[in-house]
Amino acid sequence: MILNAIQAGEGPPVVLMHGLFGQARNFGAIQRALAPKFRVVALDMRNHGDSPHGVDMRYPTQADDVRETLLSLGIERAAVIGHSMGGKAAMALALQWPELVGRVLVSDIAPVIYQHGNTAFTTAMQAIKLSPTLTRREADAALAQTVEDETLRPFLLQNLRFGPQPEWKIGLAEIAAAIPDLEGWIDLPGTYEGPSVFVTGARSTYVLPEHRPIIRSLFPAARFVAVKNAGHWVHADNPAGFLSVLEAFLHEWR
Repeated sequence: MILNAIQAGEGPPVVLMHGLFGQARNFGAIQRALAPKFRVVALDMRNHGDSPHGVDMRYPTQADDVRETLLSLGIERAAVIGHSMGGKAAMALALQWPELVGRVLVSDIAPVIYQHGNTAFTTAMQAIKLSPTLTRREADAALAQTVEDETLRPFLLQNLRFGPQPEWKIGLAEIAAAIPDLEGWIDLPGTYEGPSVFVTGARSTYVLPEHRPIIRSLFPAARFVAVKNAGHWVHADNPAGFLSVLEAFLHEWR
């Protein structure tokens, strides 16, 4: 699958991969900051943003999407940055096609199985009645019955197109069916020996100390960095802190 790509800048290629329910445009500020020095490619992952929809959302499949898309853009080697779902896809890409990955930064996720409760989110999203008169306020109120986090609801609703024929822009049915795969992880053979950084939010509990041996078994050169004043959405919670880590990560990328 060829994914939708938003590109900016010129120079060594840097690829940005968002998390579940996100889209390439969520990295807009990061992309603008890096564009003076790098060719920054922000991707809409399958079933997200303006990319095609597909039933299979396993991480090896998502990684193959990224590989195919980069090659179609004439990119044979890139620095790869992925958050959450995108981080798992980035790990799968590095493990399966290490020659394509010059270095990898994984933001607040580990190669393990999680239980995040995303099924409740997709159920609540699917339960919203998509009438022609639907307002954002009404949609927010419908979600609020299940999604208590006031900052999360607008993030989910960015995927809903309002108007005379409201519709979900994302492949919501495909995502809902694939939650076990998205919260899971498929063990892949081999290791990635290149530079790798695992960034966590200091307030996040997604990457625990017991995950580090698992990470290092797959990424022997892994380094770990915690960003202050950030939870799971590291790049959104503390953009300056995340960008500082990212710029250090890319300092030697040529």
